[in-house]
Amino acid sequence: MQTLSRILENNRRWAAAMRAADAQYFERLEHQQAPEYLWIGCSDSRVPANQIAGLQPGEVFVHRNVGNVLAPGDLNGNAVLQFAVDVLRVQHVIVCGHYGCSGVRAALEDQRLGLVDGWLAHIRAVKDRHAAVLDALLDPQRREARLTELNVGAQVEQVCATTAVRDAWSRGQPLAVHGWVYGVSDGLLRDLGVSVATARDLAESRRRGGVGGG
Repeated sequence: MQTLSRILENNRRWAAAMRAADAQYFERLEHQQAPEYLWIGCSDSRVPANQIAGLQPGEVFVHRNVGNVLAPGDLNGNAVLQFAVDVLRVQHVIVCGHYGCSGVRAALEDQRLGLVDGWLAHIRAVKDRHAAVLDALLDPQRREARLTELNVGAQVEQVCATTAVRDAWSRGQPLAVHGWVYGVSDGLLRDLGVSVATARDLAESRRRGGVGGG
């Protein structure tokens, strides 16, 4: 059986380097999981949450899927969110998309990719909801980038609508939901200005047409 020896050797070198720099690193990490942040991001291999955010293991709880979607019927994603909010008591949920997302592109262009098509229906719904805005953009790259941003806004709103988040707000637990986009081409995170920290914030954003909409 073929083994991934290169990765295993990389791991050994990494573990040795970490111990050389800090002899108690793994002992401390073993007893520490108190992250302040939940990251809901894309599975894209170019967008590793800890690295691009400059955070160490133990500092961010991570959930990733194609297109950084939190679907209402997704038991996995909603369980991660509930655990992060109720058990870990994170104070910030970051929904982070990225420019050049293959899932967003497939949804925008109505590509047929197989099983994942059903999952991308959530992004196609965002596209349909904002068809006028997207159709007004003649540049295909800008249209794709805008759908990426609109999808982040839609997922922020979906996170805010969950029972886990609404219950946290009702009991006065500090919790804010943020929408960011990562630029693969420059390595920079961009705050889309769609943060929501209370039920009142969410209601106000809905009166304006939705989180990040328009």
